[in-house]
Amino acid sequence: MTTTEEKATTETRTADRSELGICALLLVLGVLVLTDAIRIPTDFAQRGPVGPKAVPVVVGIGLLVVAVLLARDVLRGVRGESETGEDVDLAAPADWRTVLMLSGAFLANAALIGVVGFPISGAVLFWGAAYALGSRNLVRDPLIAAALSIATYLVFNNLLGVPLPGGPLMEVL
Repeated sequence: MTTTEEKATTETRTADRSELGICALLLVLGVLVLTDAIRIPTDFAQRGPVGPKAVPVVVGIGLLVVAVLLARDVLRGVRGESETGEDVDLAAPADWRTVLMLSGAFLANAALIGVVGFPISGAVLFWGAAYALGSRNLVRDPLIAAALSIATYLVFNNLLGVPLPGGPLMEVL
């Protein structure tokens, strides 16, 4: 073999095995989810036979199973198909403005939730996400964001028993 052929063979072998990194990541995530799930106290939110550990344990086991099955396929030489979606232009650059605006909405939510409570910070998040993704209706969007945020707060706080910070609206809701 010539040096060029050896280099091409090595690059092909490396590309064939590169998906093993995803397998390792899924395996680590599965182990982390399971170890965190085991540490959840069962009495703080249990309202029946299924406690707070159930979903994280299922997700952790699912991550481990997917990691093992994907690793098996990669080692057997099965290759994932490239994206062929009709509305995806892989040559187009990333829309960093949208990414930064969405990141700003998430960071604003994280910064505000302890100060003004979930209903207000959630409304900022929902409205910011709608604005970042292209909606520019300045009357409808904040109203829908506020309604979604209040509904989410009420579902989590009153129906699911998961307390969210209410902020100044605590007495009203």
